[in-house]
Amino acid sequence: MEAVDVNMIAIFCFAFGFILMVIEIFHPGFGIFGIFGGILLIVGIVLMAKTLMEAIIMFIVILALLGFIFAIAIQSASKGRLSKILILHSEQKKETGYIGTEDLNYFLDVEGEALTILRPAGTANLKGVNVDVVTEGDFISKGEKVKVIKVQGRRIVVRKI
Repeated sequence: MEAVDVNMIAIFCFAFGFILMVIEIFHPGFGIFGIFGGILLIVGIVLMAKTLMEAIIMFIVILALLGFIFAIAIQSASKGRLSKILILHSEQKKETGYIGTEDLNYFLDVEGEALTILRPAGTANLKGVNVDVVTEGDFISKGEKVKVIKVQGRRIVVRKI
């Protein structure tokens, strides 16, 4: 009778241990599910194994199963249902108004309007985008028309038109 109770407890430990480990694999967090799942799996091994060799074999089988489940999770994250949640599929293209911080040459020879007083730094609206600009040293009033004459990295130099 006692052997049946121990086997049921071990099966319970294996079942809930695997469930907790799968939760940890698909929803990683602070590791609480993984820690408790690992503890339950170890308790299950201790209760079921009669020899050290049986315990090692059970441990290897459990690692193989968890590795298989992890491989499924990775596959799902890269190409399956999980990828729709984890991976951003929209693109920010220059044609739709997005510009990268590295590609400010896009503004070269563009005309716009000073949104703030440029003395010599301030903000201008160029092609509908508000950007930080500097002048060649001249004071430019708010609302004046400006033209981009030089782009050096992130520095956009403008001149009053």
